[in-house]
Amino acid sequence: MPAIAVVGAQWGDEGKGKVVDLLAEKVNMVVRYSGGNNAGHTVMNSYGQFTLHLVPSGIFHPQVICVIGNGVVVDPKALLQELKDLQGHGVASDNLHISDRAHLIMPYHILLDTLEEKARGDSALGTTQRGVGPAYVDKVARRGIRSGDLLDKEIFRHRLSIALDYNNTLLTKVYDVSPLSLEDIFEEYYRYGEQLASHIESTELIIHEALANGKVVLLEGAQGTLLDPDFGTYPYVTSSTPVAAGASVGCGISPSQLQGIIGVYKAYTTRVGEGPMPTELPDETGELIRERAWEYGATTGRPRRCGWFDAVLGRYSTQVNGFTSFALTRLDVLDTLPQIKICTSYEYNGVVLDYPPSTADALEKCEPIYEELTGWQSSIRDIRSFKDLPAEARFYVKRIEELVDCSVNLIAVGPQREESIQVLPFP
Repeated sequence: MPAIAVVGAQWGDEGKGKVVDLLAEKVNMVVRYSGGNNAGHTVMNSYGQFTLHLVPSGIFHPQVICVIGNGVVVDPKALLQELKDLQGHGVASDNLHISDRAHLIMPYHILLDTLEEKARGDSALGTTQRGVGPAYVDKVARRGIRSGDLLDKEIFRHRLSIALDYNNTLLTKVYDVSPLSLEDIFEEYYRYGEQLASHIESTELIIHEALANGKVVLLEGAQGTLLDPDFGTYPYVTSSTPVAAGASVGCGISPSQLQGIIGVYKAYTTRVGEGPMPTELPDETGELIRERAWEYGATTGRPRRCGWFDAVLGRYSTQVNGFTSFALTRLDVLDTLPQIKICTSYEYNGVVLDYPPSTADALEKCEPIYEELTGWQSSIRDIRSFKDLPAEARFYVKRIEELVDCSVNLIAVGPQREESIQVLPFP
């Protein structure tokens, strides 16, 4: 059975956690394929409300095998705390597997992330300062430390000494701070390795075996397409590859094994951190959306910037990823609005664009061209069938389908798992 990817279609925070949690009951395996604990997937179910940073959102289903793939950078301290929190709510982690090829976030990565962001001053990117970017830098510079290295004391010490020599030079010579201790880091992280050893293995093998045996494998992305370092609003992007193409690389399977690619759009647009956002609403409407949806970062607590649905970027996301269908989340947040707008194109230097420019500077200067729709002004949280939605809500969803050139699969009308409308069969 081929795999199915769930991909963020905007700037992240689209509600992928809820979508994966909902679909996980129909699959055999969930694999997180990118990012680090800079991502936060909020899930509400019978166990309670959780913010998952590294653990795949399928963890709440005991029958589902959960995998942290090779494309993820793992902070072992953060992961152990997350597992402890889950276990405290009765959620077992026996079914969690960690790729021995996944790179580790080390203390010097976190420190460098903070120092680098501070040094940027007014040009700061708005990173979460969790060390994710510097960890990916070490990965591509071939001095990274992988989870499998923790299982051998001699290998771990050797690789750590190489990485720390380089990073201590940066810390002392560039940022004028004290060097970090090799022994302290070695002892701390080797203990983490002992605690995680039973979970660490060559996960690409169990993924291949599952696919060969006809199992359904769901690939869970982090962040969103518009934060991709190639196709996002560079340089205000993340360091991993959140697009669908990153799913195969991030877990070790062929792109030909992807049968479905489900994009996740929020019914409006949000963004955390710096960078252009053409439809941002720095007014009462934006504040109303933020407070109704409690749009604050699951990882940092920062208020999210809110705005109307941007169909220009939505259509671009469909093209980049090749979505076979999409999930639309948070539709209920718009319940009270008398009028709702959709950005259908941009005006840039007197020219109308239906495709976003490639530079952040140009996108910053784009003025959205809106289409105004009538709101439904009634609660939809108890509705479980598309035909039962108010006519105005159905029209809004259908218009988004037309503009992004993709069919809706799932509509979330509330945060709870059951507050959903299945429009198309899965997958």
